[in-house]
Amino acid sequence: MIKFACNQCGKRFSMADEFAGRKGKCKQCGATLTVPSPTQDKIVIEFQDGSSKPRTAVPSPSTATSPAPLAPPRPRSSVRPKRLEADFTQVQAAFAGSSVVHVEPVQGNPPETYHVHYNVKGLVRGPNGQPVLRDQHSVEIVLTRDYPRQSPKCKMLTPIFHPNIEPAMICVGDHWTAGERLVDLIVRIGEMITYQAYNIKSPLDGEAAMWADINRDHLPIDNCNIHPADVS
Repeated sequence: MIKFACNQCGKRFSMADEFAGRKGKCKQCGATLTVPSPTQDKIVIEFQDGSSKPRTAVPSPSTATSPAPLAPPRPRSSVRPKRLEADFTQVQAAFAGSSVVHVEPVQGNPPETYHVHYNVKGLVRGPNGQPVLRDQHSVEIVLTRDYPRQSPKCKMLTPIFHPNIEPAMICVGDHWTAGERLVDLIVRIGEMITYQAYNIKSPLDGEAAMWADINRDHLPIDNCNIHPADVS
């Protein structure tokens, strides 16, 4: 049995299933009606005053489409913590007895930020703008969230005059690979400070690059050996 109501006046009707799809007129208001199929999602709402109104049926909880379950959270990679721990162990072993390099972990466990102090000769701008010698230099090395895939963020904590170093940046990214050790990076920065390593073709400090080009016969400033004993 098909039960439905007129869309215009709400009069209710009951028809046998075989009349599904047939048309007729409402006996109360004269509107044209089409008998719905038994499976059509229409229901008649009956109000307390006896009136009724058709409405599209709301799927029951058992037939409603359920949202896809959320994927479980991806486990946090253990590569970075292991790498940080390995770096810390290697740095401690490499520079423990060095009179040239002192490494100070300042943040994180294992450390993510280091202050590195170099007892080597380098250059700074003097009062008249010309470079003068300085024999103590400090650097901050930050191992970012993308480390070791991306190079550490390195900056000077003391003044310097060098083609590839500016106050907020030490240019190490061009040479960085994910397999490079933090020990090797610390050595390379020391070699830059002493002018054992510099590049005048793509400088951060054009004035220092010009000075280095003119005075290349007097470089490096310091020939000290910054390399520690090999650490595996």
